Amino acid sequence: MNIVKATRKFEEWLNLRTHVINEDIKFKHQEMACAAFPFLRATFYRWVQIWPEICDEVANAPRVIGVGDLHVENFGTWRDAEGRLIWGVNDFDEAAAMPYTNDLVRLATSALLAIEEGKLALKGKAACEAILEGYESALEAQGEAFVLEEKHSWLRDLANGELRDPTHFWKKMDELKPVRGEISVSARDALEHHLPSRDLAYRLVSRVSGLGSLGRVRLVALAEWKGGRLAREAKALVASSVCWQEENQHPAEILCQVIASRAVRCVDPFFQVRDRWIVRRLSPHCCRISLSDLPRHHDELHLLQAMGWETANIHLGSREGIKQVRKHLRSLKRDWLASAAKKMANSVKDDWDIWRKEYKAS
Repeated sequence: MNIVKATRKFEEWLNLRTHVINEDIKFKHQEMACAAFPFLRATFYRWVQIWPEICDEVANAPRVIGVGDLHVENFGTWRDAEGRLIWGVNDFDEAAAMPYTNDLVRLATSALLAIEEGKLALKGKAACEAILEGYESALEAQGEAFVLEEKHSWLRDLANGELRDPTHFWKKMDELKPVRGEISVSARDALEHHLPSRDLAYRLVSRVSGLGSLGRVRLVALAEWKGGRLAREAKALVASSVCWQEENQHPAEILCQVIASRAVRCVDPFFQVRDRWIVRRLSPHCCRISLSDLPRHHDELHLLQAMGWETANIHLGSREGIKQVRKHLRSLKRDWLASAAKKMANSVKDDWDIWRKEYKAS
């Protein structure tokens, strides 16, 4: 099954499980044709098909509840219950039980593709070593959340870039298009449950964001409250693409809230799964950080090391499997991650080349 057929089959599966916005799917296909890095972000369903065979030497590893669709732009910030600024993995839509190596290989693969496209100014081998060093160090230390207060001042500086300015953020929110037609009762209930008051007036808009979940409904409630502005997002939730690939082997579980609550993490009190919706607060400091948002001069190796550490923070939530993870990690060759990531990067580029030619021909 090539990438074109796999995409069609996955979208048929998705259509049976949620309302799909065809206009957003067309935009997703267009973005997939632009470059290999956005292609990777948009095609986790393809990754779960091919990576166990391409990386068979590391795919048979102890299982944890993993992020799944991990990549260098799946990180962001939020405020915890104490109001502190926290940094970490931003999206758990594809969370599932999987080999711990999946998240590491996918994160490293995304770094290699970002390097090739000039988004990171590093050597591929150094990037993989930084990710693995961060992961191993966090396992040894039993993890620690990234609280951007007294510690991690360098990361706080990255997170407080120009694009985090409230004026810029709310301008982008104001540019979102109003929702047309009716929305489901469950979506409205999910949003209103997270507003400060049930009778608060709000404006409902639709949002297009990310790549992996493009095509699913995203709704944002915008409101004024006590002299300031606020936003709540509800995103349609379906089971991980792992369930599409393994549909006849494992029951379809939705684990995004489980993984967030079990990890070594300062949880976002506004992140919640309600019915079939992921609901969260949006604000200048509660959103994803893309590589283009980062200041021009920053320590990229330090950042990748932090990403490796945060990956371990997530995996440490699977407490019963961590002893086996450590044992398996010690059995691998030192260059295993760079080797696996290089194989996957080449495979992703091959798929992207096929997709790009098909997209231009259509």
